[in-house]
Amino acid sequence: MNLPLTKQCQIHHQLSQFLNTEVLPLVNLDVEAFWHDFTELLEEFAPRNQALLQKRDDFQAQIDQFHYTHPSFTLAQYQQFLTEIGYLVDEGEDFTIETQNLDTEITAIAAPQLVVPIKNARFALNAANARWGSLYDALYGSDVIPSKGGMQAGKKYNPARGKRAIEYAKNMLDEVFPLDEGSHQDVESYTVYFQNLLAYFPDGSHSGLKNPRQFVAASDPEREPTSIILKHNGLHVELIINRQGKIGKNDLSHIDDIQMESATSTIMDLEDSIAAVDGEDKVDAYRNWLGLVTGSLSAGFEKDGVHHIRRLEGDRSYDGRGGEDYNLHGRSLLLIRNVGHLMNSDLVTLRNGDMAPEGLIDSVITALIAAIELKNPQACRIRNSREGSIYIVKPKMHGPEEVAFACDVFTRVEQMLELAPNTIKIGIMDEERRTSLNLKSCIRQAKQRVFFINTGFLDRTGDEIHTSMNAGPFMPKPELKHQRWIESYENNNVATGLQCGMSGRAQIGKGMWAMPDEMAAMMEQKSSHLQAGASTAWVPSPTAATLHALHYLQCNVFERQQQIQTKSYREGMLDIPLLDDQRTLTSTEIESELKNNVQGILGYVSRWVEMGIGCSKVPDINYVGLMEDRATLRISSQHIANWLKHEICTTQQVEECMQQMAMTVDSQNSNTAGYQDMTPNTHTSLAYQAAKALIFEGMAQPNGYTEPLLHHYRILAKQH
Repeated sequence: MNLPLTKQCQIHHQLSQFLNTEVLPLVNLDVEAFWHDFTELLEEFAPRNQALLQKRDDFQAQIDQFHYTHPSFTLAQYQQFLTEIGYLVDEGEDFTIETQNLDTEITAIAAPQLVVPIKNARFALNAANARWGSLYDALYGSDVIPSKGGMQAGKKYNPARGKRAIEYAKNMLDEVFPLDEGSHQDVESYTVYFQNLLAYFPDGSHSGLKNPRQFVAASDPEREPTSIILKHNGLHVELIINRQGKIGKNDLSHIDDIQMESATSTIMDLEDSIAAVDGEDKVDAYRNWLGLVTGSLSAGFEKDGVHHIRRLEGDRSYDGRGGEDYNLHGRSLLLIRNVGHLMNSDLVTLRNGDMAPEGLIDSVITALIAAIELKNPQACRIRNSREGSIYIVKPKMHGPEEVAFACDVFTRVEQMLELAPNTIKIGIMDEERRTSLNLKSCIRQAKQRVFFINTGFLDRTGDEIHTSMNAGPFMPKPELKHQRWIESYENNNVATGLQCGMSGRAQIGKGMWAMPDEMAAMMEQKSSHLQAGASTAWVPSPTAATLHALHYLQCNVFERQQQIQTKSYREGMLDIPLLDDQRTLTSTEIESELKNNVQGILGYVSRWVEMGIGCSKVPDINYVGLMEDRATLRISSQHIANWLKHEICTTQQVEECMQQMAMTVDSQNSNTAGYQDMTPNTHTSLAYQAAKALIFEGMAQPNGYTEPLLHHYRILAKQH
C-alpha cells in the first residue's frame, strides 16, 4: 500500500517509514524539505531519463535499418554511418581527470575487488571483511593444492596438505620478501632489532631482509613479536607468530598463519547480482547498506552446530618500525553500485501516475545513507572513506550523454543533502557498446567525479549481439572472446584510462573470474589482467581475493602501466564477430551451443524467478560451478535470438532443447532447498515461461536487457 506524502507523488509506505524512522534522524536535514526536494528531483529528471532511453531505441532502429540495406559493408562505411547519426562522437582533445579526495584504495593500491549482492547480509559482511584473508586457509581449501597423493582435504585436518600449503606460502615469502641470506622455510624465529627484522636459523646464524624497508610494523616488537607486518607494492602481509597455535606449535618459526591484505575495495551491489523487483525488496537492500555504513549490520549463522554472529571487523593497530602507531584499515573500502537508467520502481509514483526511474531513487537513497558518515560520524561505529567521498558505481550507461546525465543527478543530490560539490564519485562501467566506442568522451563528462572504469565482457557481448542483430549470425559463444573486437575493447579500456591520466589517480578494472571452484586455473590465468594494466580485477569470493592478491605482490601494476601504448582501438571494436559466410556449422556444433546456452539460462532463471536469488553458483552443462548473474543471462538469450533470426537453428530445436535441459537443471537442483521443478509441467512453471520469453522475445527487449521480463515473472511468483 502506498501512502501519499506530497501533493505531487506517492511514496511506498515501507520507504517512507524506513527513511523517516531509521535514516533521516541520523542526518542534519529538515524532513519536510528532504521529501520536497526528493520528489522535485524525480519530477525534473524523469523526463530526461526517458528521453535518453528513447535515444537508445532511435539509434537501434537506425542501425537495424543500416544492416537491412547493407548486407555487406566496409569498416569505413560503417564508421561513417555511425558518425553521421551521432552514435560515434569526436574524441576531442587530451585531458587529465581532476577527481579530488579519493582514498588510497582507489589511487595508490592495486588489488583485487569483490562484487557482492547487498541483499544477503552475511555475504556482504564477508566481502567487507575480506580486506584481510588467511593465505593458509585459501591454499588449503582450494584446488591450488591438488587433491591427490594423500593431499585430499577431508572433514579432519590433513597434516600433509597443510604442510604443502605452508610450503607454498613460505615460497611466496622467499619470492616477494627475500632474506639477504637463506630461506623463510628454514627460519627458527623472527625478532626486531634496531628497527630491522632479523630472521634466526637453527645454527645460530641470522639474516635481515634483502630490502629492509619491506618490514614496516610489528606487535610486541621488544619481545618475540606476535605479528610482523611486511609491505610490497602497496599491500601488507602479516605473519602471525603463536607458539601455542594449532599450526604455530608445530611450525619451525611458529608462524600460525599468514594474513594477506586482499580485497581492498568491494562493490556492494544493488544491480545485476540481486533480485529486487518491488519496494519491499529495495528497502531490505537499502537497510543492509545502512547497516554497513553505520557498522551495525550483523548476520547469524550455524557452523558445526555452533551459532556465530558475523559483524564488520575493526581496524588494526601495530607499532611502526620507528616506534610510531601503524594503523591499517580492517575492511574493504565500500563502493555501492546503483541500477542503470532502464527500470522504474514502485518506490515512488510520480504526479502523472508513472513509476519513478529506479536509478534516480538509488542515487538519492544510497547517497543519503552514505552521507551519515560525513554529516554525523558519531552515528558510525566504523569509518569507510577517510577522504570524505561517496563512491557510486553506475552501470549500463550508453555514451557520454548518459554519463553527463548521471553527473547532473549527483550534483542535484549533493545540493539537497548539503554536501560539498563532487563529494559523490562515479564509477563508469564500460560494458555497453556506445560507451566503449566513446569512452574518452564519457570520462570527459565525469572528469571531476570519475574514480573507476571497468570492463564487463558479458554485458558488452550481449550489447554487441543485440546492436548488430541484423548484421548476420554471430560465432558460437566460446569463440567470441578470442576475436579482434573483444581484444580491442579490453585494450581500449586500459589505454583510454591511461590517456586520461588515471594511473595513480583512479582505478582501471577488469571483469570477473566466473569459476569460484577453479582457483588453480585462476592463478594461472588472471595475472594477465595485471599485465594488461588493470589496477583491480573482480573475483568471486574472499578466498579468490586472497589468492589473486598474490599476483599484485608479484607485479607492480603502476610500473606496468607506464609501459603500455596508449592508442585508439575504435576501429577494432567495430569489427563485428559474425560467423564466416563460408562456414557451415554442423548439427553437433549447433546442438552443443544450444544446450550450453539453454542450460545456463534455465539454471539461472529458475533461481531468480522462483527463489529471488540474483547471483549464485550455477552448475553448467558439464557440472562446473559458474557465478551467474543477469549479464550471463543477457548474452545467452541474445545469442539464441540471433541464431533464430538468421535460421542457424529452428524454434522447434530450441523448444526441444529447453525441455531436455529443464530436466537436467531440475536434477542438478534436486538437493537445493526451496527449488521448484520446472518439469514435467513446464507450461505452468513461471521460471520456464520466463526463460522461454527471454529467448523468443529477446529481439524486442530494450538493448537485449533481461530485467523487464525477469521482474514481470518474479512479481508473479511473489504473488502466488
